[in-house]
Amino acid sequence: MNNGKHETKSAFQTWRMYVFYVVVAGIFGFFAVRLFSLQVAQGSYYLSRADQNRTTVISVPTQRGIITDRNGYVLARNVASYNVTITPASLPGLPGDVDIATGAIINIPGPVQELYRTLSARIGLPGDQGLINDTTVKAFKPCDNDLGIAQIVYIGDSLAPYDPVRIKCNIDQQTAMILQEKAADLPGVGVEIEPVRDYPTGSLTSDVIGFLGPITAELEQKYSDLGFVPNRDKVGFAGIELSENDRLIGKNGQRVVEVDVAGQALRNLEPPVAPVPGDNIKLTIDTRLQAAAQTALTTSMASWNRRSPDLGLTNGVVIAMNPKTGEILAMVSYPSYENNRFARQIPSYYYNQLENDPQKPLLNQAISAEFAPGSVFKLSAALGILNEGVITPDTIITDPGKITVMQKFTANDPGTPRDYVCWIYKSTGAGHGQVNFIKGVAQSCDVFFYKVGGGYQDEVKQGLGIWRLGEYAKAIGYNAPTGIELPGEVSGLIPDPNWKRINQGETWSTGDTYISTIGQGYVLATPLQVLVSAATVANDGKMMKPTLIEEITDANGKVVQPLTPTLVRDITKDPVIQAYDANSLAIPNVFKTVDPKWVALLKQGMREVVVNGTATSEFEGMTINTAGKTGTAEYCDDIANQKGKCKQGAWPAHAWYVGYAPYDNPEIAVVAFVYNGLEGSTVAAPIVRQVMESYFELKSIDAASKTGNP
Repeated sequence: MNNGKHETKSAFQTWRMYVFYVVVAGIFGFFAVRLFSLQVAQGSYYLSRADQNRTTVISVPTQRGIITDRNGYVLARNVASYNVTITPASLPGLPGDVDIATGAIINIPGPVQELYRTLSARIGLPGDQGLINDTTVKAFKPCDNDLGIAQIVYIGDSLAPYDPVRIKCNIDQQTAMILQEKAADLPGVGVEIEPVRDYPTGSLTSDVIGFLGPITAELEQKYSDLGFVPNRDKVGFAGIELSENDRLIGKNGQRVVEVDVAGQALRNLEPPVAPVPGDNIKLTIDTRLQAAAQTALTTSMASWNRRSPDLGLTNGVVIAMNPKTGEILAMVSYPSYENNRFARQIPSYYYNQLENDPQKPLLNQAISAEFAPGSVFKLSAALGILNEGVITPDTIITDPGKITVMQKFTANDPGTPRDYVCWIYKSTGAGHGQVNFIKGVAQSCDVFFYKVGGGYQDEVKQGLGIWRLGEYAKAIGYNAPTGIELPGEVSGLIPDPNWKRINQGETWSTGDTYISTIGQGYVLATPLQVLVSAATVANDGKMMKPTLIEEITDANGKVVQPLTPTLVRDITKDPVIQAYDANSLAIPNVFKTVDPKWVALLKQGMREVVVNGTATSEFEGMTINTAGKTGTAEYCDDIANQKGKCKQGAWPAHAWYVGYAPYDNPEIAVVAFVYNGLEGSTVAAPIVRQVMESYFELKSIDAASKTGNP
């Protein structure tokens, strides 16, 4: 019995021992496999994860390049903005806790409360204001919230206790200096110096310079790959700031540092990479001439509004350019906006106000708005009729003031009679009488251009026609962007039968050709295109690409891109004008140039405009010989239609004038456009004269300063 009991007990104990051994072996085996997996099989992966946990890359912001005018006057620069920060981990105690029921900050140590009170008195921000909850934390933006100091510090402590959190931004320099002096009495409080963009000339040049904004979600990946930090770094949103952003922005530096578990930087793990400042850009703009052009435009509009309050002149453009180099000397689009208000952030209320303004102040009307050019467009037809032999310079065209043309849509269409009148007929009931080429240009005779553009009975058996008219218009700068270094430039429109069929669903008519010849109907152009067309004629047929860049230098002052005037084409040498036959069909591979003598003759006609033409009284007594072309362009857009101004035979009109000086050796070409300005001769021409006179006066002043003579 005893022996049997002993054997049973011994067997039971052996079984338990085997189980124990197996369990222990399994545990050790599991840990051995796991240890092998972690340290050998996946060792490199976890080593990388460990390095990532202990290292971080800190982006060191660069300095954006500055922008100046041609004389070195600063148009965009970086200035110091002072921000008050608190590093939660450096406070003399904990930042406190949040009462879960109410969201209020509680248990703030006495020394911390005293620091909050002292700082609050200095910067005018409440020490304790607002409640903390998930929504508050998610929506938190430094310097753009309604929280008190305690709440801001609590959020900063919960995110990264060793990172300074901004309490208040853009404090004055005196307050910043006081806080720095009292740093020993305010542990954890610091003053961060942040560069922000400043535009000394403000709205005067905002359409050219533009402004900065935060990196958008669409561009976040692109700029992150380039080392820039979203929600901190800014990029160009308009103007030169946008078009030349890659030049101006520079390159951020970086530090690779070791951090502890709380995120505090302990040491550099690699040699720091210094930031590379952006390039500096000198523009061709002369700020003095820019101011003179804006003053000429605004005072003229104000004067006309006083005389005729119903006019309500509010919009206009003035551009000045050197026709020989393409340098833009002034570019005014009015009304404009104050880009300094976008320097630190883009206020939504101000941006929405500008966006909803019917006058479109955010739109650079010099390059981004299309208008009917009216009679300034006649330069295209004038070149075409001579070069194509439609008439000779001595051909006499009769202008009775009104002609009747059969409006036809097809060759077999019997037509409908339609009257076409000259501008002078509306006031005198008569025309210009016998008109040759020079007089036609000088007097801007509509009937003359109607007949030579569309043909008229036996007097002009075959006019220039819409296809050939389009070729000469395109040759001197219409229907395509000029390529100026600004975003948002539009193409304008030179219509033809194909375009009308596709876009209007209608057949081209006889009348379409007539009114297109004088820059009306579907013809559209930007003020810059109008200026380029006249500058091309002034420069003897050489079209220069408009440019705003005088030179680009690096941070050390070395020129990396000098001014390089670009010849787009010489219409007297480059065969760019498509040849058409009598049936308005393009002749394959046949292109034409313009005979230089016709360019010279057109210049004579433009000279007659101010000597014995539509702008004679406006330029009377001017000591510098000038030449130009007036333009009065009837229009009917949504604004005019809403005001009930689109009355048949009495549409409102835009005012244009484009001219250059001196006549025999042009240095400056200027265009003025006034929306709803009635007449080019009386409204726009005086503006151009004032800008020209300012240019030559400034030139004399600069020459005197160089020689030392008063």
